[in-house]
Amino acid sequence: MKTFRNILIIIPLLLGLSFQAAASNYHDDVEIEVISDRRGELHQYPARSSHKKQRAYIAVREGERYSIRVRNRTGERIGVVIAVDGRNIINGAKSWLKRKEAKYVLGPWETAEYEGWRTSRNRVNRFYFTDVDDSYADDWGDHSAMGVIAVAVYREKHRKHHDYSTQRKREGYSSSSEAMRDSVGTGFGESEWSPSHKVRFKARKKPMFKKFIKYEWRRTLCRKGIIPSCRKYDDDHDNRFWPHDDWDDDFAPFPWRLRKHH
Repeated sequence: MKTFRNILIIIPLLLGLSFQAAASNYHDDVEIEVISDRRGELHQYPARSSHKKQRAYIAVREGERYSIRVRNRTGERIGVVIAVDGRNIINGAKSWLKRKEAKYVLGPWETAEYEGWRTSRNRVNRFYFTDVDDSYADDWGDHSAMGVIAVAVYREKHRKHHDYSTQRKREGYSSSSEAMRDSVGTGFGESEWSPSHKVRFKARKKPMFKKFIKYEWRRTLCRKGIIPSCRKYDDDHDNRFWPHDDWDDDFAPFPWRLRKHH
């Protein structure tokens, strides 16, 4: 789907810029979906959740291009910090879903789709599901939140003066190859046109809620018992965005292996 192209984007430092029977893909005010280019909206399987922290699983296919759709069902602007495999999708930095991170802004009742890692004001490189060693996060040596799409939604705080600060970090954690063998990540795909512009937005101190979507190969979800009728098998590894007790104009830099071409 190639709609919702005129994206509002805000980058810090630059002013202007309950467990349920079926998994829910939306908060009362904001809906978050993962959209496959081929299969449309991907079904979300339930995981332990709360009102302020929602969790779900999705089953994915290797090489599948996808986008993250956010629907703002409120009459006010919201800011969304989005991280894939623990990396902010705007500037590629390690994300903790904090309010001062680079974020996208949606207007009242607006819907937008985010299709890739932002590499400039007008271009993104597509998201696609792949093996860990082909993922964007692996290029930075960061396996700390692999296989998780994380979104923090912030309401706007209205003030006369805006004071933004941020610190770009390129740090990561290592995981054993044995633990990561059957894991999945998001790759840095082909470049596409995706215009954006800077807007003023001051986020409130705490997010409305956070959404975590753990994506896995279907065979893995079957082993874990997430998909009904499959045998449960627990092989989770440490992941800061998916713990064991749960069933300036900075854009994303190109991976090292691709930089010689740019």
